Amino acid sequence: MTWLQNGRGSLSIPIIVAIAAAVALLVLGIVVLIRLRQGPKDKEVRRRLSVNLHGRLGDATVTEVLDDTLYYSYSVGGVSYVASQDISQLRQMLPPDPNRLIGRPASLKYSPQNPANSILVCEDWSGLRPGPPPRPA
Repeated sequence: MTWLQNGRGSLSIPIIVAIAAAVALLVLGIVVLIRLRQGPKDKEVRRRLSVNLHGRLGDATVTEVLDDTLYYSYSVGGVSYVASQDISQLRQMLPPDPNRLIGRPASLKYSPQNPANSILVCEDWSGLRPGPPPRPA
């Protein structure tokens, strides 16, 4: 290992910096490769779980249920949002008749940094409140 040592018997600083940079680039390359190989469904699962873990609670109203999509509206800080969530991977979290959710209040979680990033249901949590349809006013 004498080629890695300077005249005093220790590694030289430029060589240490070069090795550290090479290791950092290798790790970065591996992370990028792993992210690129993940499909859209994996990214959606990560998004839902992140919003569940870091999100704030709010109130929403389910406005429509079509195929594998829940549509809902909510308000955060005086701003109204209309959103939808793909529930194709979460069908087991829904009641047997999802149409009973229409017009019902629900809890949602939203990202404090981006309130438009919200969920009604994820793998570990559900804000859906199934029950009898609301009474007419």
